[in-house]
Amino acid sequence: MLKNTQEVIHIREFLTINHNKIEVFQKGTNGTPIIILTGMGCSFDEWYDVTESLSKSNRVVLFHRPGLGASEIRQEVRNTQAVVNELNELMLLLGILEPVIVVGHSYGGLCTQHFVKVHPRKVAGIVLVDSTSVDLKVLDELDIPVLNGGSTDEVWAEKCGSYSLMTQEELRKIINPTLTIKQKQFPLDVQQRLLDFQINPHLYKAMHSEITNWKKDADTIKNLGEFPNVPLIVIGRDKEHTIRLGTEDGLPEAELRLFEETWQELITDQVKLSQNSKLIVAKDASHSIHMDRPDILIESITCLVNDPSF
Repeated sequence: MLKNTQEVIHIREFLTINHNKIEVFQKGTNGTPIIILTGMGCSFDEWYDVTESLSKSNRVVLFHRPGLGASEIRQEVRNTQAVVNELNELMLLLGILEPVIVVGHSYGGLCTQHFVKVHPRKVAGIVLVDSTSVDLKVLDELDIPVLNGGSTDEVWAEKCGSYSLMTQEELRKIINPTLTIKQKQFPLDVQQRLLDFQINPHLYKAMHSEITNWKKDADTIKNLGEFPNVPLIVIGRDKEHTIRLGTEDGLPEAELRLFEETWQELITDQVKLSQNSKLIVAKDASHSIHMDRPDILIESITCLVNDPSF
């Protein structure tokens, strides 16, 4: 589907990549291409505010990995190498031959780190948004029994495996899909896609595979050699804000503080990946920085596009 909104072209289409029909969304046609890799279990529609702004000056490309949104999924292994292959093929299909800005949130940030090591010449700059670290195993060593009670990889993988076998209606009753206050400000069609996204059994099939493989992926990425010296912006969440939200939900502050301080160290370490880098802490933002503080992302990405040397 193609439409012209305030002179910015929006194109939603399906491209065949590795035998799967992949849902691709493009906004804008000018400037350095910006490709956004979403987090695990996250829709690209969450990035509505960010992409509406960036597309006025740049071509913005998003896609749903197999299983997410309307993208097909078969029996293939879902890992960061698969995403690297898909992104490379997507760029070729879209005729993107110039180096791009890659923005990776959470698990998408892990995929971004993999991509730039394999295809350094295709990347003009990187923005890691509260990105998963290649040293994520450190989080497993923390003494946080309450936090780990329902959120270990094993628990999530088992839950996702179970959800993947359910129907949409069964998932609707269990998950009771809702929208955040921010998402309720999006256009109605975007809101509906976000609700439908949450009750797709294929989403959980993809997540099961990604969760099962991401620690092996992290080791693979670490062993790929040096990180290329590309312009890099690392954006981390607000530690105290996140702790406050957790305590309001009844979680123990001591465990939250230990986890958040370790997470912050992992985020800060990512700044060392490139000599041309800087760290930004997104005040009043949780893990979903793109929804909590889209202004910070818009400003940071625009800065990288206009002045890669900062």
